[in-house]
Amino acid sequence: MSSTAQRAELQSQIWKIANDVRGSVDGWDFKQYVLGTLFYRFISENFANYIEAGDENINYAKLQDNQMTEDIVSDSVRTKGYFIYPSQLFCNVAKTANTNESLNTDLAKIFTEIESSANGYPSEADIKGLFTDFDTTSNRLGNSVDDKNKRLAAVIKGVEGLNFGKFEDNHIDLFGDAYEFLISNYAANAGKSGGEFFTPQSVSKLIAQLAMHKQTTVNKIYDPAAGSGSLLLQAKKHFDAHIVEDGFFGQEINHTTYNLARMNMFLHNINYDKFNIALGNTLIDPHFGDDKPFDAIVSNPPYSVNWIGSDDPTLINDDRFAPAGVLAPKSKADFAFVLHCLSYLSSKGRAAIVCFPGIFYRSGAEAKIRKYLVDGNYVETVISLAPNLFFGTSIAVNILVLSKHKTDNKTQFIDASGLYKKQTNNNVLTYEGEDNHIDQIMKAFDSKEDIAHFSKCVDNEVIAQNDYNLSVSSYVEAKDTREIVDINKLNAELKTTVAKIDNLRSEIDKIVAQIEGDIA
Repeated sequence: MSSTAQRAELQSQIWKIANDVRGSVDGWDFKQYVLGTLFYRFISENFANYIEAGDENINYAKLQDNQMTEDIVSDSVRTKGYFIYPSQLFCNVAKTANTNESLNTDLAKIFTEIESSANGYPSEADIKGLFTDFDTTSNRLGNSVDDKNKRLAAVIKGVEGLNFGKFEDNHIDLFGDAYEFLISNYAANAGKSGGEFFTPQSVSKLIAQLAMHKQTTVNKIYDPAAGSGSLLLQAKKHFDAHIVEDGFFGQEINHTTYNLARMNMFLHNINYDKFNIALGNTLIDPHFGDDKPFDAIVSNPPYSVNWIGSDDPTLINDDRFAPAGVLAPKSKADFAFVLHCLSYLSSKGRAAIVCFPGIFYRSGAEAKIRKYLVDGNYVETVISLAPNLFFGTSIAVNILVLSKHKTDNKTQFIDASGLYKKQTNNNVLTYEGEDNHIDQIMKAFDSKEDIAHFSKCVDNEVIAQNDYNLSVSSYVEAKDTREIVDINKLNAELKTTVAKIDNLRSEIDKIVAQIEGDIA
């Protein structure tokens, strides 16, 4: 099944599930139940496959719970990070979902036991709280137990109907596509919450390629504002897993999204010992300081959100911000995230960061930070993208590429604002077929060649003379799309027109003279 067909089937099925519970569950809450059920199905199938180990004579779903010895449970948790008994598997729960009068409490018990199976094991922190947002006893599902069970059953049976074979073999990011579809249709602010925007898969793909460019091996990949983990996963998809030596790291401030990110790691067969997603505020309570530096950093931090900034006098001495000599404005934390990324970046790596365009030309503290970045020769490339690529905003964002291993004192600017394909609600970057937008950007990024109206490398001294303005439009001349006028042809046409007007006036004068003669 092609990626287009898979995506269409996924969206159709989700819409059908939505119709079954329409009017009873808020769209945003509904999102959590669908994604939670997708995750529950995945880890069930994944765990069963692990136990069966390719032995066609074993059908884990048909075994009895009492056949699972303590050694089997312990070994499984150490390997997979959790344990699911046969009776707890998604497929067995789905069989009786429509008739199970205690479905909601049974599910709650199963989720609690899956999480608690990791207690005392290295995976405990990665498993704990994964199902927190899947509240099967919530009145949001209905006031009565019967109502709750009917709606839970509708979601379970709907997810059961998805037929994509193995999740990991899909052409699409099943979880990411479901998330994208759900937030674009049901979120009150179309994916916007506190300044952040869900990163479309095409943009994620571009960011991953920029950060990983020409690196055959990276120690680890990091996202300081991880969201649902889509950027980390695109980095995994783009390269063979074995070149990522120590795994995937990220931090997320929103608890719900933090759970989604962890689910997404499992959903893409990244074992608990190969990822570490932390919960907390990256700017004031950063994790992984002892783990840095990172060879690849990918990020779409929240746009221009408030942060404590200068109200905390200790931050100016923070290793991340001190070198710049100034903090990002309290009402615009964008450069705080940029400086955080730079601090965590290794000497061989790259960071690719989605940025609000205003930070590249505004004055004040942001101009001083740009001076630090340019004078330090950390800015490799600034890329301007087309508008309306993100759900919930038409902003034409930029991508900032940072590097600590540049071989010249130049900064590249790429104007990719004209690269997009128009779709129903949003523009998209294409990465397939003849009109491959991502490939065009990457070729220019790799070559560093000047291409008329598209890319240009500029001496840092020139940027300094331009008040450290890093706006792409200041250096890449826009293509003149006005119609070319042939002056000679235009003059000839004017002469002809004037002659016609003179002739017409002569004829009118004759008519007027004749009328006046007749009157006289």
